[in-house]
Amino acid sequence: MTASAATSYPRTWSRPPFVKRAWLRWTLYLGALVYLVASVGSVEVNWTRVWEGLDRGLRFVEGFLVPDFTSRWEDILIGMEESLTMTVASTIVGVLISVPIGIGAARNIAPLPIYAICRAIIALSRSFQEIIVAILFVAMFGFGPLAGFMTLSFATIGFLAKLLAEDIEDIDESQAEAVRATGAGWWQIINYAIQPQVMPRLIGLSLYRLDINFRESAVIGIVGAGGIGATLNTAMDRYEYDSAAAILILIILIVMAAEYSSGYVRKWLQ
Repeated sequence: MTASAATSYPRTWSRPPFVKRAWLRWTLYLGALVYLVASVGSVEVNWTRVWEGLDRGLRFVEGFLVPDFTSRWEDILIGMEESLTMTVASTIVGVLISVPIGIGAARNIAPLPIYAICRAIIALSRSFQEIIVAILFVAMFGFGPLAGFMTLSFATIGFLAKLLAEDIEDIDESQAEAVRATGAGWWQIINYAIQPQVMPRLIGLSLYRLDINFRESAVIGIVGAGGIGATLNTAMDRYEYDSAAAILILIILIVMAAEYSSGYVRKWLQ
């Protein structure tokens, strides 16, 4: 290679820009910045209320420094028991229902009518946030953990079935073809070709959903769906920030324990 040719080609590679024309790229950047400034400027902020809220926020932070675990310990214990019961039961029921729906929602193994029905169920479950579903079930079944259990189970179905269906659609088809070539039936293909490929992912997603359900149990309790959220809401309404801090600390500790233990559970099950 001549010296002129060596100098005409760059020695390092860099990713080409998404928009090649520099003037158009900077115009888009400027437009995005103007839109951001205009959006922030359109937000109405009551600075008087913000100033008054600083004192309440300070008292809430001070509550974390001296959390009170004793004054409302019985209520906290009942709320935690309800949340854990709702979490475990809804996760188990949700996983059991999600597996057949997820299999039916996988286009590579399910016939079109079943695929359409299962995808519709998943879309319906994912269309509403948990708090909206909780309000509906509270109106149907009344206040208490039953409404929370139904809410979390409903949300688990949409979450887990969708991801399971996508994992099944992304499997290595050569394994399924090898099992099918032996004359295996549909159920044997599911059991011997698909299940080994998706089971590790299913275990991980189930444990992850367990964490989510416990956190959501603290949210849906605010609308009367049972759990520790109702106790937390009561403490906040009474300005018992030290008790609220104790509840939040317990929630954080339980979520951290579940996070650290989930890795060991996955290794043990796999």
